[in-house]
Amino acid sequence: MAIDVKNLNFFYGNIPALKDLTFSVSKGDFFIIIGPNGSGKTTLMKVMAGIFKAKTGRLKILNRTLEKYTRKDLAQTMAFVPQMMPVDFPFSVLEVVLMGRSPYMGMLGVEQAEDLKIAEQALAFTGVGHLAHRKLDQLSGGEQQRVFVARAICQEPEIILLDEPTASLDLAHQIRLMDLMEKLKNETGITVVMVSHDVNLAAMYCDRLLLLKNGEMVCLGPPDEVLTFQTLEAAYGCTLLVDESPLGNVPRITPVPQKYLDHLQKG
Repeated sequence: MAIDVKNLNFFYGNIPALKDLTFSVSKGDFFIIIGPNGSGKTTLMKVMAGIFKAKTGRLKILNRTLEKYTRKDLAQTMAFVPQMMPVDFPFSVLEVVLMGRSPYMGMLGVEQAEDLKIAEQALAFTGVGHLAHRKLDQLSGGEQQRVFVARAICQEPEIILLDEPTASLDLAHQIRLMDLMEKLKNETGITVVMVSHDVNLAAMYCDRLLLLKNGEMVCLGPPDEVLTFQTLEAAYGCTLLVDESPLGNVPRITPVPQKYLDHLQKG
């Protein structure tokens, strides 16, 4: 098991943010966490990444509790790409990606030939090798996101966590990034855990979905079990249509605007 969570609780002060969560992520899965705003998705990501400490419950990463990892061990095991990353520092793309090698460098923090080779491979894998000597702030949002994924790959983790990596991207870059994560899973066996607001993208790519609301689990399972109109309407509090995507046996979710509801009611 890549990640095993049991009876997990987290509080902001006295306010509960995660409530008695129990679930697991299998090795090599593409696992996506969805839910409305304020449901605890990012908080859960930060707990799994070791940034936040759970109040109660158990969290195991590759069958070891989080407390048994040193910071260096954890960085060699799991990479985290947060929702917002600073891009205004004066580093080249290659320098940013090489930062992923820091868990493997010695006291002086000087990269070796092997570190450079791994960084170049990560750049090539994510399709940004031609940008290696450009400054990060000169890139588009989609290019920047692929650079941050390349930096995570450069850590050589067994698990990669991504918090809403497609949130600020246009449709083309969303698909490219999701294709990239699927390729990463299929070709390297890395476990991918992602937070997403786009339930249709999640349906097309994930192996399993975790749906949260108010810090609690609503549903867990494959897309066709989680993405039903009853479950989604209960979680999101709006009217939705769920049918089969023309691409195949995948649920397709369509929000229903109020004007269409009004028309139906008049009819």
